[in-house]
Amino acid sequence: MAVVTKDTMIGDLLDTDPALERVFLEYGMYCRECSSARGETIEQACMLHEVDADALVKALNAYESAG
Repeated sequence: MAVVTKDTMIGDLLDTDPALERVFLEYGMYCRECSSARGETIEQACMLHEVDADALVKALNAYESAG
C-alpha cells in the first residue's frame, strides 16, 4: 500500500485496509460509521475533530508498515 498522507481519502484507505480503523478509533474518530468519511481527506476530518493530523498520519503509516 502507498504511504498515507494528510491528503489520503479516508473512505479509500479503509476500503483498502479495514484494519486501519483501529488507529482512527484510538484518536476518537469513528470514520467507518461516518458517511462524510467517504469524501474527506484525513486532514479535513482531523480539522473537524480537533485531532493532530500529523500524529494520525504517522500512526497510520506505522500501523500499516508493522502489519
